[in-house]
Amino acid sequence: MGRSLHGKVVLITGASSGFGADAALLFAQQGCAVVVAARRMERLQALAGEIQAAGGEALAVPVDVNNRTEIEIMVQTVLEVYGRIDILFNNAGFGRLAWLEELDPERDIETQLGVNLCGLIQVTRAVLPHMYRQRAGHIINMSSVAGLIAAPLYTIYAASKYGVRGFTDALRREAAPYGVQVSGIYPGPAKTEFGHHTGDNVVKRSLKLPGFLQMTSAQVARRTVRLARFPRRKVVIPWYYRIVIGFEALFPGLVDWFLKVAFVDRLHRPD
Repeated sequence: MGRSLHGKVVLITGASSGFGADAALLFAQQGCAVVVAARRMERLQALAGEIQAAGGEALAVPVDVNNRTEIEIMVQTVLEVYGRIDILFNNAGFGRLAWLEELDPERDIETQLGVNLCGLIQVTRAVLPHMYRQRAGHIINMSSVAGLIAAPLYTIYAASKYGVRGFTDALRREAAPYGVQVSGIYPGPAKTEFGHHTGDNVVKRSLKLPGFLQMTSAQVARRTVRLARFPRRKVVIPWYYRIVIGFEALFPGLVDWFLKVAFVDRLHRPD
């Protein structure tokens, strides 16, 4: 039957679009008080207004997860308004699709690692002591299938998501004795704004997946809310990626060969 989410306070980072925005709407439908956080305040206010117009409760808080001061202000604001945080959905992140030597050292490497991994860790660190005092809470970390299968062209993104995976597994074991659950969600390709920010180059255009192989943002959001109702260690979506992950575990050399022939040999042209 799952646990009821009614009355829970949910903090969602990266909530101005995509998985975060759709999850906010669904959590609100479950009776949660939803705190939406991101950099684009105008979008957050529109989302909070939509939730409130439908009879839900929402609060918009600006935050750059690369800024520790803003993270502390965000968490303190939520605690001042609601007194607790029951569910943290660490969703902020972005990716760059390019060969490593083509990535900008600051914008594409340092900032990507800062947002996807370090920001997620810092937000969790700020929230965790309050969950410990409650002896209850659930942290859901958005990773990616790139955190389970490292593909060429996603070197830094995969590094960040492998880091999220390791952090999630370690923290789950660290936090469990204090009533705090930690879960990882590993989605495959989905139709969101994410794809608009991965860069525009011949490689990306040649690797574009057909629409039927891409999930919608709403599908991922539904699985996120379901994960909050039925907590588990890890969710991989869509289901058939579990087969691909298992294949890599059993035949890594064959996967290396396939990716080399299909992508690297065909598309990589270093100067």
